[in-house]
Amino acid sequence: MNINSFTLLLKSAFLILFLTNVNAEEPRFYIPDAPAIAAEAFVVMDHNSGKILASHNENEMRPPASLTKLMTSYVIFKRLKEGFITLDEEVKISEKAWRTGGSRSFIEVGKMIKLEDLLKGMIIQSGNDASVALAEHVAGSEGTFVLFMNDYAEQIGMKNSNFENSSGLPHDNQYSTAKDMAILSSAMIRNFPDYYKWYSQKEFTYNNITQPNRNKLLSRDSTVDGLKTGWTTKAGYCLVTSANRVGMRLISVVLGSQSSEIRTVETEKLLDYGFRFFETQSVNDISHQVPVYKSKQANIKVGVSDTSFLTLPRNQFKYTTQTINLSSDLIAPINKGDQIGTLVISFSNEDIATLPLIALEDATEGGIFTKMVDTVKLMFR
Repeated sequence: MNINSFTLLLKSAFLILFLTNVNAEEPRFYIPDAPAIAAEAFVVMDHNSGKILASHNENEMRPPASLTKLMTSYVIFKRLKEGFITLDEEVKISEKAWRTGGSRSFIEVGKMIKLEDLLKGMIIQSGNDASVALAEHVAGSEGTFVLFMNDYAEQIGMKNSNFENSSGLPHDNQYSTAKDMAILSSAMIRNFPDYYKWYSQKEFTYNNITQPNRNKLLSRDSTVDGLKTGWTTKAGYCLVTSANRVGMRLISVVLGSQSSEIRTVETEKLLDYGFRFFETQSVNDISHQVPVYKSKQANIKVGVSDTSFLTLPRNQFKYTTQTINLSSDLIAPINKGDQIGTLVISFSNEDIATLPLIALEDATEGGIFTKMVDTVKLMFR
């Protein structure tokens, strides 16, 4: 191989830089199996990273019961955020909404009720009548509202769900999964923080009737701030919960337990397991220096662009390896924000994240002499 061919080969190859903690000892921390959970299906997932920490039958399609109202809430929150409706709007209660059975907010046919009150009745009291009234107001009919539900579900990545009504009353073709409910809850918390706060409200009074939130963990655990209970004979006792503790947020989904107390206790087990043995850290503050050629400066600072999160066994981030893959040798001029490669983060010989790598500062062109010297360096590097 002549010198020109060798130089061309070098220039076409990726520039790979390994960066790791050379003082770190071999990992000695082991994660125990998740506790036995008395439920037909369950998931515990980190909200920020999306990593599932433990699961069983996570993709099994099951009747969602009143967990359906999470999807109903998502649609209404989205329409509120986009300005199609407002919290102060008056909603006329139809006979269909008034006659809807199951858990109720005790709204009366023909009355005008503020949309915000109906939302709280659905979220806190789990009112089926409030759910139908909201669906009819937003979409004209509950059937049309269901189209919104399924469309938004697909948009946020719920791959194994289908909705046929807004309340969660039994329907043969209405189903979801533990994983999909975790995805939905995470999207709601991320996209609608101002409305999500109602999921932590412990009771709501309407029409002189006060009803408690059925999520008992709101009273038992101060770190829990949502989300929703559900029950039908076929679905069993279900609970979706979110808790914010020790610098991370977890979402737990328990489907098909045998009683309301069991679903609460099993959720506590899942949350305790996740918080005790895992941690989540942001990687948006990672930065490294890499060489830049034909520039006034010898090196340029590079890092990741967007806020990304990684979940690992607790206290194990110091054992990660970071590998910078540059698309090519960096040659000025380079502008701050230019993507110049990828950052691969590995743990225990497994790649756990590949993130876009960008320039964190400008690299301006150097003078003629600098360019000449660096041209030679590049040829013989």
